Amino acid sequence: MVPRVWSLMRFLIKGSVAGGAVYLVYDQELLGSSDKSQAVLQKAEEVVPNAVYQFSQYVCEQTGLKLPQLPAPPKFNFHIRDSWNSE
Repeated sequence: MVPRVWSLMRFLIKGSVAGGAVYLVYDQELLGSSDKSQAVLQKAEEVVPNAVYQFSQYVCEQTGLKLPQLPAPPKFNFHIRDSWNSE
């Protein structure tokens, strides 16, 4: 009985993550024009590192663990629009 419950839980969690990803892509209009997609990706580059840092600080405070400082994410100056269907 227990293995069935765990397999069902895993399936539901994976389905929720996949559904959330599809909703996020649709909500942020990532499959629309390249200008909108590029703007959303630039916004994510600004927001995500701060959110990860705040979450790691929260985990450290709650658990008393010391997490090592993560290196800064690499900066890419590459625009997909410039190379898309280029000859």
